[in-house]
Amino acid sequence: MARSNGGIIGTTNQTSFGKCTVTTKTSSGNITLQPGTRLIDALVVAGGAGGGRSDTGTHSGGGGAGGFRVISSIQAQSSIPATIGAGGTSTVDGNPSSIVSSCGTTYTSAGGGTSGNSSAGIAGGSGGGGATVGGNPAPSSPGFPGGAGNTPPVSPPQGNAGGSSSGATGGSPYYTLSAAGGGGGAGAVGGNAPGPTQAGAGGAGSPSPISGTTYSGGGGGGGVSCASLPTGTATVTGGTGGTGGGGDGRPSAPGGTKAGVAGTANTGGGGGGGAYRYGCSPTGAGGGAGGSGIIEVKELNKASGMWSLKSQFSAQQQGTWPKPQISINFDYLVVAGGAGGASGSCNGGGGGGAGGYRTSFPGGTKITLTGYGPLSYPITVGGGGAGGPGAGCASTNGAPGNQSIFSTITSTGGGGGGGAPPAGIGLPGGSGGGGRTGSPAGGTGNTPPVSPPQGNNGFGASPGCSAGGGGGAGAAATNQNGGAGSANSISNSPVTYAGGGGGGVRNLDPGPAGSGGTGGGGAGTSGGNGIAGISNTGGGGGGAGRTAGVGNNNGGSGGSGIVILRAPGSANLAAAPGTNTVSTLPAPAGGCKVATFTVSGTLTVS
Repeated sequence: MARSNGGIIGTTNQTSFGKCTVTTKTSSGNITLQPGTRLIDALVVAGGAGGGRSDTGTHSGGGGAGGFRVISSIQAQSSIPATIGAGGTSTVDGNPSSIVSSCGTTYTSAGGGTSGNSSAGIAGGSGGGGATVGGNPAPSSPGFPGGAGNTPPVSPPQGNAGGSSSGATGGSPYYTLSAAGGGGGAGAVGGNAPGPTQAGAGGAGSPSPISGTTYSGGGGGGGVSCASLPTGTATVTGGTGGTGGGGDGRPSAPGGTKAGVAGTANTGGGGGGGAYRYGCSPTGAGGGAGGSGIIEVKELNKASGMWSLKSQFSAQQQGTWPKPQISINFDYLVVAGGAGGASGSCNGGGGGGAGGYRTSFPGGTKITLTGYGPLSYPITVGGGGAGGPGAGCASTNGAPGNQSIFSTITSTGGGGGGGAPPAGIGLPGGSGGGGRTGSPAGGTGNTPPVSPPQGNNGFGASPGCSAGGGGGAGAAATNQNGGAGSANSISNSPVTYAGGGGGGVRNLDPGPAGSGGTGGGGAGTSGGNGIAGISNTGGGGGGAGRTAGVGNNNGGSGGSGIVILRAPGSANLAAAPGTNTVSTLPAPAGGCKVATFTVSGTLTVS
């Protein structure tokens, strides 16, 4: 008698022929699957919380990141519904994201928790930062703890706790200084405020096992300077947002915006806490909004164990039976976007730091991509940061560059050139920005730290009246000159990338403007707009110099980044969209394939 399973005796295993297709969902709706898909892996990231508002001076904690959950072997076929949680507005929790299996099981990640109101942070996927201290209690009041993460609890945990605030210093009639805690991230707890003049940083996010992109960074805490006592003139420095989309907290500096920086859309990043300063206009503002969530789905190929000959034959006819496994080693060069130079104020603005520079070529550890073809991988090429706008009577910082990403490798955007009061210090980043004229320090490079380092420090104010240069991939800035970049021959001929921007100087002052570092760095100017960094080099923008009797000038924008991948000649590669290219190298490179991405796109390996 014939057997219904085609003559194979034993248990028939669940099979799935999804061709390892990866889908990224950024808004709510159905996800349409391959005809042969029966099992998926999913990453579900919820919306990040908004940072604490600062108009009352009693919130300011960083927003907690949205919950980050990886679920394996979900039963799914045809089409499944997905909900993408929105980020919370100022002092509002993030919203949950969810996916529903074909069997009706719902997998949910919780929204991030926001800052407390003169209290502990709020619990959530990751918890919010502890709030600043307000009112008129006794001197040296203690701070508040951060909110709990992984709420409601799941295993593995979906997030971490927020950091504690510092408490306050001073006394009657009000407390003078208080720093909020950072929001928790998927990969680390939020930072505690180390003291009343420094808010806590947002907790780091976690990389997706599907795409390698980092999500769910916590928001940085904000600061409060509340009274007219002598210490009330001090500035509380805002905490930096966690990697993975967390927004920066604002410092309680005189003048300028007090609103926290928003978390990045579709990362689940928490919003930065707002800042408050007594007697200033504006006194305070809202926290930054949290970033919306995201869902990634990988459709699985699975045909191990026993299966019926009927199902195998049907899969062959439909073209869904797995192809041979692909395993290719890639050398990489990943350069982030360079930062913008600062605008010129009474003097000169600092040069922008170069974008982070990370490479395996030559002789480093390659990245191995493995799966059943064809395989698709997202590639992110970071844009350059805008130069500081020359408006009003005060300098403005250059904007940081944007990160570039390939698989598990993330290069951080350059740190903006320093210009904003009170000190005009260069900002940290892949390479640090230069400080404005009279600044005590440039920005720190290799931030966050990786090994080997992805960049170098910017320089503070140089001798004379020139602003400092931005750091480069190959060297720190020297006085007003941008740091040199690094040369790389991954594309078969040496090209130098990631030079720092030069510092600017007022046109009537002594001291020359700085040159841009080799590798695309823009030059600073004497009484003019800073020169832009070169596109697709990650070069920092040049700082501007004030034109006496006329006004401020704009800092130069940073150059965009680039991603270059090199594989054996046997690899079959495609790069989209059409501005990205794949080429075959001539001897002596032995016919290696090189994929060059000048804009964000997709690498396909078959």
